[in-house]
Amino acid sequence: MKYEEKSMEHIIAFAKSKGFVYPSSEIYDGFAGAYDFGPRGVELARAIKRQWWKDMVDVHPHVYGLDSTIVSHPEVWVASGHVGGFSDPLADCRVCQSRIRVDKALEAVGVSADEKMSEEVINKLFDTKRDEIACPSCGSKDFTEARAFNMLVTSNLGDFTSDNSNPTYLRGETAQGIFINFKNVVDSIHPKIPFGIAQIGKAFRNEISPRQFLFRTREFEQMEMQYFVEPGTDAPAYEEWKEKRWNSLLALGLSADNLRWNQHDNLVFYAKDAWDIEYNYPDYGFDEMEGLHMRGDYDLSQHAQHSGKELVFNDNGNKFVPHVVETSVGMGRLFLAVLSEAYDKEELEDGDERTVLRFAPHIAPTQVAIMPLMKKDGLAEIAQEVFAACAPNFRTTYDESGSVGKRYRRQDEIGTPLCVTVDYDTKEDNTVTVRNRDTMEQARVSIDELHKYLESALR
Repeated sequence: MKYEEKSMEHIIAFAKSKGFVYPSSEIYDGFAGAYDFGPRGVELARAIKRQWWKDMVDVHPHVYGLDSTIVSHPEVWVASGHVGGFSDPLADCRVCQSRIRVDKALEAVGVSADEKMSEEVINKLFDTKRDEIACPSCGSKDFTEARAFNMLVTSNLGDFTSDNSNPTYLRGETAQGIFINFKNVVDSIHPKIPFGIAQIGKAFRNEISPRQFLFRTREFEQMEMQYFVEPGTDAPAYEEWKEKRWNSLLALGLSADNLRWNQHDNLVFYAKDAWDIEYNYPDYGFDEMEGLHMRGDYDLSQHAQHSGKELVFNDNGNKFVPHVVETSVGMGRLFLAVLSEAYDKEELEDGDERTVLRFAPHIAPTQVAIMPLMKKDGLAEIAQEVFAACAPNFRTTYDESGSVGKRYRRQDEIGTPLCVTVDYDTKEDNTVTVRNRDTMEQARVSIDELHKYLESALR
């Protein structure tokens, strides 16, 4: 099918029916802005995260991993600016008390706006478009003035007061866990500059209006890397990581036609430059998937000031506060892009139609399906032996229910690149049939050579 024919409504329904993504707490009528990954979704998510970690940490000799806590000292979020300035512009419907995010409502009617604008500026824009913006709940156009709404999620963890007057915060991003561990990494690993610290972890935001499936949720997972460089060398490092991240997204199977760069018009005061890689989501259009930022020395300087600890790098007696190049991608947004890209329907030569997920083989949630042609005559036992040999090295499933043709279609629907069928010839010559998801072509492969064949085909 042509990409422009894809419907997000169909993709969402398909994702649920095939065990990729479920609405959270569905038996209690759901919980806004929260989703659960099902058995196939969790495998796809794990594969995406594995590939990101490989690209960012495993193949790079000077990028180190970290797993910081979800909660930290409250002063961390004061120093980072989140307590004072991590806000979205909110307005209330005076009729039904529903809330809207004003910058997104303005964008929907063709006005360029973002959350970094002051209340005064965004209200001036809001006033010019009030007759075009309707409440999504009741249709009214009667709203309060826009005001800043802080998105940090508070917790009473460690707060033993009755009024929660000393809250801690669930982290709004994973980056701050990296900055507050900068000194620990330097003192324990003794890296040479430039070097990076990467982590994958949950973050939380009190989104005013979570929407668009996995695109904007209140609980999500981030994959972030902060690259520390000597002042004055951040520009070439920035260009290097922009190229690396673009190529990594292509390697996940995303089409260059559905990706584009977008430079930020309104930078936060400390940033030198900021670009987003946007993906062309079905129905939603191009929107931010990954951000790459030149953050200067703001973060380390802020934490040094608030903590009273020296956060510098000593390069043979030359002490300085490193500058930071950041790459940051939301796993949910990347997951949704990968799923959208892979989803396909095609008409076959016999007039039949099949649904197929064309995942890149190395990230497919199931890579190999092992099938006995029949359950009888010892074929199932041989197939189970083949499964046992493949499972430790590949994401493998065993399928013996229904005709082989129906099993092929089931595996196509969940994106399995290769199906291996044990038939009566297997008993004679120790070979199996390997069927390719995309071409539907079949090859006879010796069981003794099967591991090597699969390893090559699933790269």
